[in-house]
Amino acid sequence: MPSKVQIKGIREGLLVTLGEGDWPEINHALMEEIENQADFLAGAKLILDVENHILNAATLGKLRDTLSGKGLSLWAVLSNSPTTEQTAQTLGLATRIHQPHPDEEKRPTDTPISGDEALLIRRTLRSGHRVEHHGHMTVIGDVNPGAEIIARGDIVVWGCLRGMAHAGAEGDEDAVVCALDLSPTQLRIAGQIAVPPDERGERLPEIALIKDGMVVAESWKPIGS
Repeated sequence: MPSKVQIKGIREGLLVTLGEGDWPEINHALMEEIENQADFLAGAKLILDVENHILNAATLGKLRDTLSGKGLSLWAVLSNSPTTEQTAQTLGLATRIHQPHPDEEKRPTDTPISGDEALLIRRTLRSGHRVEHHGHMTVIGDVNPGAEIIARGDIVVWGCLRGMAHAGAEGDEDAVVCALDLSPTQLRIAGQIAVPPDERGERLPEIALIKDGMVVAESWKPIGS
């Protein structure tokens, strides 16, 4: 079942998309998600896509104030409802986000490159942090013991991976986990689980992947080297 609250980074900030259902239930799910990712979302500028929900000034104003109390800034509200859109404008909120100008789309320097959606986290994840993403995930920082990162695609940690990492969470056995220091408490790729040995040699960048049905770690070298 799709999540009632989906969060992804875009040019203007964090886009929070709310699913269908009764507003009290959706609002509760939103607050729960914010509490679960409080450290990650701290100080974020939010673009809230409420889709078909019809929100009056009192409801939207209360939501804005609640988010502000949690250290979040509600910058824009996107809606399929003219009533909600007008309410947002009355409260001084944007109701449109950047759309590329046709000239920007035709610039010859823009080279189309296919790829999947990825989440970039620029911080150290500490014990108790748990981050899930439906695409690839890159962490610029450490993943400490007690922290968990779960991705449907690959995981790259530009730092020390000492917590739990699960790549290919929906069964992709081609997924990999890379880290400058690969020392997880537990590492999973698709349905395979590996627990690293207690004793290790020199700490070098490594890549973990599935070979012959088992998770193995190899030296992480640039492609073509």
